[in-house]
Amino acid sequence: MATLDNTQSAADDIDLGFLLAVLDASPDAPLVFSYDGADIRPGYHITEVKAGHFSALDCGANPEAWSEIFVQLWDIEEGDRTHMPARKFAAIVRKVAEHVALDGSARLTFEVSDGIAPMQLHKASSPVLRGGVLHVDLGPRPASCKPRDRWLAETVRQASSCCGPAAAGAKCCA
Repeated sequence: MATLDNTQSAADDIDLGFLLAVLDASPDAPLVFSYDGADIRPGYHITEVKAGHFSALDCGANPEAWSEIFVQLWDIEEGDRTHMPARKFAAIVRKVAEHVALDGSARLTFEVSDGIAPMQLHKASSPVLRGGVLHVDLGPRPASCKPRDRWLAETVRQASSCCGPAAAGAKCCA
């Protein structure tokens, strides 16, 4: 398994290493995912953890390559079960890592279904500990245009640098 770190991959989108580090800090806290405005039911299962390595051509004809970890959650209620503790979730992921190469810095996507509705793809926000419970909000994973995303990121980077377009006349650019 690759080294796990505490860095976030993008705003409001965490990677596996970050999630595991947070879970390790609160191992006894019940882990509750929320999506579509509601909490996942107490009997939820992790039905699959898989690693994907993708190669593609984006809409600007640029080659793309990335790794992604998918965690499949089955949102069911089963008997008198409670939400699983953070340590159990982390142990399941680490057990998978004994057999499947999981890159801790890979993009993390949750696949969620109740077994009736179609599976939905979600990104995870940073976990928050409230009242002894570790909450992870899952939001829709929208499609994006990678060339546009790169252009926007570069525009923001330039605007915030000393020598960006807004600061072209500033002394630091001389």
